[in-house]
Amino acid sequence: MAAYTSEIDDVDAAVSEILEQLKLEGDLRGNSIGIVTCYSDFIESGVLSALCDALPFKVIGSTTLSNAVPGSKGNMLLTLVVLTGDDVSFQIGLTEPISSENEDSLSEAYEAARAGLGCQPSLMLSFVPLLMNVSSDFYVDVFTRISGGVPNFGMLAVDHNSDYHESQVICDGSAYADRYAFVLVSGNITPRFFRSSVLPGKIYREKGVVTASKGNHLQTVNDKPVADFLQSLGLKKDKDGTIIGINSFPLIVDYNDGAIPVVRAVYAQTPEGYAVCGGDIPVGATLSIGFLDEKEVIATAVATLEAVAASGEFNCALICSCIGRYFYLGYNPDGEIEQARRFLDGRGVPYLFSYSGGELCPVYPREGAAKSMTNRNHNDTLVICTL
Repeated sequence: MAAYTSEIDDVDAAVSEILEQLKLEGDLRGNSIGIVTCYSDFIESGVLSALCDALPFKVIGSTTLSNAVPGSKGNMLLTLVVLTGDDVSFQIGLTEPISSENEDSLSEAYEAARAGLGCQPSLMLSFVPLLMNVSSDFYVDVFTRISGGVPNFGMLAVDHNSDYHESQVICDGSAYADRYAFVLVSGNITPRFFRSSVLPGKIYREKGVVTASKGNHLQTVNDKPVADFLQSLGLKKDKDGTIIGINSFPLIVDYNDGAIPVVRAVYAQTPEGYAVCGGDIPVGATLSIGFLDEKEVIATAVATLEAVAASGEFNCALICSCIGRYFYLGYNPDGEIEQARRFLDGRGVPYLFSYSGGELCPVYPREGAAKSMTNRNHNDTLVICTL
């Protein structure tokens, strides 16, 4: 089940519109959870709180810049998808306020939710606060360790402001700027994960090895400043030494641990020539440089959605795409969402598409690698979880 509304100011009308679309009577099974994404205005107007009060199940989610469900129209939306079943269970978790990379709050929230679930979860769906002093890799690594490797899929909150100051995580009718919300899922589910960012034909063949880094600051590649490495591939510097168009050239990072590489956006360059990235880049990783623009965003979306469509039957699809990809679309901001509609509307199953400030999605091992899935933080990436 899925529903949406564009009614921000009339609380009663918005709630009625959602309930009419859902038609909950007779369709809900023994256990249910609602996944919501919305423009931040729906929180301020009271629509979100009233909707959560009207629904007979808990709701979890995030603010976003743009989103869609089957049949939705417009851009300033609240969208909702309902997961329900007799043979699945859901348990919400919420951390205390997060002010630093201290894992105690994460561990306490996870253990409480795990105890409430009563068994080992098969999946963790995450909604992550956008905090300047806490790395997304910190969340991924801590939850992977304390959960014993439970697959973790989700998104970082964003909003429509240039500084994202209204980005919030939603949990059970309330919204938080500094808490991590999640739902543990167990039972008869077989989640499958799909992702893409840069097509192979848009990746430079030349590679480098990370020889110095600190967290998300990439310092040297092949024992030289990263700016020199980028210049060796043909990128140009401006008068102050900054690489021109550095944000258009995402880094493809191979951890050399048997898992598929991930993408890191480059947000800025320090005076020392270091690259400030959207996630940690460890020493010893192998780097390649890719290229993204509107055509590549659409092409990678098509490739991923084709894989989803060919994967067999599923009951729901949760889709997150990086806000960086949204901006690459330029004058065609709905281009990626339109591809989701083209591939999924005809299947008769609900889906929820949301733009995010970063993506959490497991990656599969390379063919022949002796390891299981690995949870990763991603940038500039489209990720999909089917259930």
